[in-house]
Formats: sequence, C-alpha cells, structure tokens
Amino acid sequence: MSDAFKVISGSKRSLHVQVAREIARGILSGKLPQGSIIPGEMALCEQFGVSRTALREAVKLLTSKGLLESRPKIGTRVVDRAYWNFLDPQLIEWMDGLTDVDQFCFQFLGLRRAIEPEACALAATFATAEQRIELSSIFQKMVEVSEAEEFVQEDWTSIDTKFHSLIFNATGNDFYLPFGNILTTMFVNFIVHSSEEGSTCINEHRQIYEAIMAGNSDKARQASANHLQESKHRLV
Repeated sequence: MSDAFKVISGSKRSLHVQVAREIARGILSGKLPQGSIIPGEMALCEQFGVSRTALREAVKLLTSKGLLESRPKIGTRVVDRAYWNFLDPQLIEWMDGLTDVDQFCFQFLGLRRAIEPEACALAATFATAEQRIELSSIFQKMVEVSEAEEFVQEDWTSIDTKFHSLIFNATGNDFYLPFGNILTTMFVNFIVHSSEEGSTCINEHRQIYEAIMAGNSDKARQASANHLQESKHRLV
C-alpha cells in the first residue's frame, strides 16, 4: 500500500477535496479494499505532499460519504460497500471512468424505473402553472435539438437533463426533490451513453410531456415506464 498516491499539485480545487478524490477513487476501484486500513497520517501526508490539516479534512469528507471510519488504536478503515453513499453527487463524479458504462446504465435505469414513473404521475397532478410553462419551453427546445440538421450531443444532454430534473421538482413531494438535483451527474452520464448515436426518444418524451400538461397521471406514469425500457437506451 506504500506510495499508492502521488503528490497533489497544479489544481484549483482545495487541497482536501483533491486528496479525498484520490483516496475515494482508490476505494471505488478496489485498490483500497473494503475492510482494509489505509496508510497512516504521516505516510499519506508525505505521499500527497499536504499538511495534516488537509488530510484530516479529506478523511472527514470521506467519512461523511460512508467510505471511511476512524477508530482509536486501530486506524482509518475502508467501510463495507453497503454503506457507501452512492447518491452523493461528488461520489458519482469521482466514479467517472472506474465502472463499466453498461453496468452503470443498467443499474441507474433500474433506479429510474422504481421512482420516475410515479414522479411523472405526481407532476401531472401537482405541477404549478409556472412549472408547466417551463416544461413546455424545455420540450420545444428538445424538439429543436432533435430535429436539427446536425445533432449536437452537448445540447441534447443539457436539455434532456433539464426535462427530467424539472419533473422531479414538479412532483409537489419534497422527498423527490433530491432526484431532481443530486442525480444531475448520473443523468448526464446516462444520457450521453443513451444518445451517443443520435437517439433522443423524442416521441417517448412527447408522450410524457403531453400527459403531464394534460394533467393525466395514469398516462404520464405509463409513458414514463415505456420510455425506460432497455431497448430505448442502447441497452440489450
């Protein structure tokens, strides 16, 4: 485990976040196994080239995300995977490039199936007039991007993310709000993979949009379930 990390330098990010990211990626990749004790303060400070204060702040940050726990006379241990906070947006960002894309998309699609159809149904019932106006504006932009002569991946990713995020925010249920805000990073990664070959599922989005605008919760729920099939997202 010695010399597992490189000196932190040349970044605008605060030192403790950089250190936390490197340790987290070691954990997420399996280089720092679950249940293992990470190197001590002196060793890590030397490897990263940072102060004890920066290192301790990094450990505190990773502890809050469920990756580490510190115990007197034992040291700092990597927590079992079951306790990692996979919905943390920073953790999601740090996972980039460490997991198989198809596996990530399958798992995220499973999560979306469990919550998104009901979110669409709730949005059809509880979306405010302002939110419906905003949803209409977003959908019109989706149509423009999908029908453009040249498909621009970045434009579609941005507008599709806004579409789904607004739906969660329009449910009228505070417990759905995190999925409209915290999961933005996951949506982006998923949408990039799903629309990589120019596929936008614009008809499925239209069905969701029209059902919500009409206030038809049953149709909104069904339209969302239809949209979340593997075949619609380049997943076999």
